[in-house]
Amino acid sequence: MAVIGIELPQVGESVTEAVIGKWLKQPGDTIEKFDALVEVVTDKVSMEFPAPHTGVLKSIIADEGETVPMGAVIAEMDVDDATSKAAAVASEVKAEAPAPNRVGTLVQGANVGPTGGTFRDTALEDQMAQRTPVASPAPATTPVTGPAGGERTYSPVVSRLAAANGIDLSTVTGTGRDGRVTKGDVQVAIAAGTSSSTAAPTAHDGPVGNDRVIDPSPIRQMIANHMVRSVREIPHAWSTVEVDMTGLVACRTAQRDLFRERHGVDLTFLAFTAHAATRALRENPLVNSSWEDGKIRLKGRVNLGLAVAAPDGLVVPVIHDSDREGISGLAQRIAPLVERARTGSLALSDVQGGTFTLNNTGTLGSILGGAIINHPQAAIVTTESIVKRPVVVSGPAGDAIAIRSMMNICLSFDHRIIDGAEASSFMQSFKNGLEAWTSDSELD
Repeated sequence: MAVIGIELPQVGESVTEAVIGKWLKQPGDTIEKFDALVEVVTDKVSMEFPAPHTGVLKSIIADEGETVPMGAVIAEMDVDDATSKAAAVASEVKAEAPAPNRVGTLVQGANVGPTGGTFRDTALEDQMAQRTPVASPAPATTPVTGPAGGERTYSPVVSRLAAANGIDLSTVTGTGRDGRVTKGDVQVAIAAGTSSSTAAPTAHDGPVGNDRVIDPSPIRQMIANHMVRSVREIPHAWSTVEVDMTGLVACRTAQRDLFRERHGVDLTFLAFTAHAATRALRENPLVNSSWEDGKIRLKGRVNLGLAVAAPDGLVVPVIHDSDREGISGLAQRIAPLVERARTGSLALSDVQGGTFTLNNTGTLGSILGGAIINHPQAAIVTTESIVKRPVVVSGPAGDAIAIRSMMNICLSFDHRIIDGAEASSFMQSFKNGLEAWTSDSELD
């Protein structure tokens, strides 16, 4: 037998650290490869990290609640000699391999003035083979006192699913290892109609007039750190454009039922805006970039992130190569992705590799906003509420006032990379893509 270190895997370029939530194995436990080893929380996703080898857990180095850098050794395992040698070879290959070229092309000194400088359009080739996602982590488990007085712990997915459906976890019989309550157990309880009689306390509970101080969850704390970093490092600028959505609304109304029959998902406004945004990015590659060590990295792929409000905070699942999809393809990919985000069941691959973010704040009733850029991306666009109002329209007979369905699109952009001219070019491309639809347009 030999002792090897278990490292916390890298989960993305912008993720530098994670919080150890709950150790699911203890020193002395015999572990099979891919057994759930530890729950880990990052600002992108929360998942269970599986054991990379078969062996015996020798020691735990990173304690629960501890913040550790990605790649750090968090535990040690006793493994057989063959596994030890294979791990050593893999480590040597990793150490000797050159740093992989990340997606895109570096451009030095692209812009210099407030209205836009020169932009050198280099080849936008994808120079990095798509990484194989590593299954990883989940948020800190929630300790709850069971009926017999003993403490039970629940995984973050289980806790969120139960809270969202009013399930009292102390009444749920666990079928997992050591009686652990699984996601399937909660789903059975939901189907059976078992609900909690007592609502969980919120930040607003307590005597009126008394302040309360609550600790943010690990996810909320990481979101806070991520937002502060974005505002601190990225000089934000903003641009807003009005879009006439009348034709698009007519298209969706006319074809919604047939679309659902054909494709099995709803024809959402989000599918239309994602379609227009990805094509605008393809026409304006500077917006699909990031600032990196004094240079600009143009991304070779368009991977659209969708900001989604989840139980533990905002998450941004990614539609990879979104520019290769039509309306039907986007709608079919968006629906399950958003559902996984809202139920806390995103996989690591769902949140990796985003190059630009679309934020649909219109669903919240917002009509104008300035979003914080999802670091290290160059920009984020928000689509606001569609509101009917009188506008001046031009026709063969001259100007007239008509009731139109209008929407604001708001771009927040990194002013180190993008100036007014580039921002306006992207916004006009986005606007034109949305306004091109009519009631009889064909949906691809």
